Amino acid sequence: MTATADPHALLYSSSLSPEEAQALTRRLLARCDDGELYLQFTASEAFAFDDGRLKTADYNRDAGFGLRGVSGETTGFAHASEISAAAISRAGETLRLLDPAGTAPAPPPERTNRHLYTDASPLDLVPFAQKVALLEKIDAVARARDPRVAQVSACLAASWSVVEIVRPDGHVARDIRPLVRLNVGIVAEQKGRRETGSFGLGGRYLYGRLFDEGSWLRAVDEAVRQALVNLESVAAPAGEHTVLLGPGWPGVLLHEAVGHGLEGDFNRKGTSAFAGRLGQRVAAPGVTVIDDGSIAERRGSLTIDDEGTPTRETVLIEDGILKGYMQDRLNARLMGVEPTGNGRRQGYSHAPMPRMTNTFMKAGTDDPAELMARLKDGIYATSFGGGQVDIVSGKFVFACTEAYKVENGRIVAPIKGATLIGDGPSVLTRVTGIGNDMALDEGVGVCGKAGQSLPAGVGQPTLLVEGLTVGGTA
Repeated sequence: MTATADPHALLYSSSLSPEEAQALTRRLLARCDDGELYLQFTASEAFAFDDGRLKTADYNRDAGFGLRGVSGETTGFAHASEISAAAISRAGETLRLLDPAGTAPAPPPERTNRHLYTDASPLDLVPFAQKVALLEKIDAVARARDPRVAQVSACLAASWSVVEIVRPDGHVARDIRPLVRLNVGIVAEQKGRRETGSFGLGGRYLYGRLFDEGSWLRAVDEAVRQALVNLESVAAPAGEHTVLLGPGWPGVLLHEAVGHGLEGDFNRKGTSAFAGRLGQRVAAPGVTVIDDGSIAERRGSLTIDDEGTPTRETVLIEDGILKGYMQDRLNARLMGVEPTGNGRRQGYSHAPMPRMTNTFMKAGTDDPAELMARLKDGIYATSFGGGQVDIVSGKFVFACTEAYKVENGRIVAPIKGATLIGDGPSVLTRVTGIGNDMALDEGVGVCGKAGQSLPAGVGQPTLLVEGLTVGGTA
């Protein structure tokens, strides 16, 4: 991709000028309460190295627009992969189906001069051959780490997105969003038994950090270590147990079990287990949960959300008391509150909705070693795979990818096949210990909602939770 002095010029051509975009948006959304023209250009690439050779090398460029009009609770939305005045005008026909707005137009978002990440494109700065060479080195080093390593997979991916949000009131917001990610997967084999391990890292920065030898070697070592640990695992015990959750990535349980239930649309419609509970105790004392899309270079961070609202720290639960929800513009207006910078969309072909950015629990004061010592007969879970949650009830199921049996404060064996089962509204009330070691994840999270997938961050300190149901085979 050729660099340009003004990356936003990639959104315009002889078929559409910035002035035409503003005039069209003003005319087509004149009858609406709110809405925007969302222009986007994205370049992305992905490399997959598996079984000793490069399996895929994909490169893609995509550009298009989404035109949204909002009238009351009704949204009209149309999109196309052609950025032109003619295409936008055709999309505007959709908005004629909306009833005219009965109220004054919503005010524009606040402006910001903050920059959370570089404007440079990670795709341009490292030659193709160097990217392939990194994956070859990862494969060779992983296989040399231990003779039990039977298979290695490594994936390198990056994207660079240019966004412009044009509003009918003349407000124009711009953003440039880099994103990189490295994943290493290991299959280890011993006496006919095969187990897996994985590790990934990334964020909104350039490839340089991933190509740093210390970074990719750590990814290799952690993936190999997890696979070898799982080779020694025994069947997980089933039943109700006290569970110690490690810091960092285990915050994905918090993300699913609690985070989605605190998004504005579910609460406005009354379908969340947390609906109507503002000001009430929903968690144990000491539990404070934050969503913050303004943390520099994090995977879930954005300078502005996909409606142009600057991201910020939003306190969701403070010392166990429910304080607020994550809001986009539509749900915030209908609920009579301020938007929180959580209006997100997968891309120009999707309408925005309230979504998490980086969601985490703040640190407490407990020593993690002391929390382990308090675990007399339980489970210590340090990594999770897939999970599911029901928004209405808050019930969740999570698979552990690395977990241990603990007796009298000591790890006695790694376990396999453990799943954690519970419900979000009650799990936070069962927290009996909060470590002083809060950590954010390594930058690999992907969040799904209503068919849209987005990068997101999670985090938490070490947590001691009483009375979780553990599904196992022992």
